[in-house]
Amino acid sequence: MSAPILTADRAVFREALPHGGRLIGMDVGSKTIGLALCDAGWSIASPAHTVSRGKFSKDKIALAAFMDQQQVKGVVIGLPLNLDGSESPRCQASRAFARNIADLGRPILLWDERWSTQAVTRTLLEADASRARRDELVDKLAASYILQGAIDGLMAGF
Repeated sequence: MSAPILTADRAVFREALPHGGRLIGMDVGSKTIGLALCDAGWSIASPAHTVSRGKFSKDKIALAAFMDQQQVKGVVIGLPLNLDGSESPRCQASRAFARNIADLGRPILLWDERWSTQAVTRTLLEADASRARRDELVDKLAASYILQGAIDGLMAGF
C-alpha cells in the first residue's frame, strides 16, 4: 500500500486523480468544520454542511461515512496562511488535521485560504444576513470558496 498523498502542490494532487472525481472542501476550525462538495468534473463547488467538532475519533468516522456516501475521491483542506504568505498558528492545526485523516485513503490538497472567511462574510453582509444567519452559513460557504478556488486552480491549463 502506498503512502497517502498530502500536498500543497496542485500538480501532485491532480496527478493522483487523473480521471477527476468528486472532491470535498473543508474549512477546519477549532469548533466547526465547514464542508463543501463539487461535481466529478470539477466545475462548481457547493456548500454542504457544517460539522460541530467533538471528539476527533467520532468526527473522523462521521467524515469518512459522509465521504463514502458522496463518493468523494479527494480532499481539499484550507490552509490559513498569514497575509504575507507565511504560516499562521492555525496552519499547524490544519496540517495535523490533514495528517490525521490521511488514512481515509484519499489524496489531500492543502489550499491557501487567506481570504475565504473575509470574502464570504462580506458577501453575507452585503446580502443583509443577520448575525445568526452569518454564523450558521459562514463555515460551509468558506469551504465552498476554498474548494472553488482549488478546482479553478486544478483545471487551469488542462
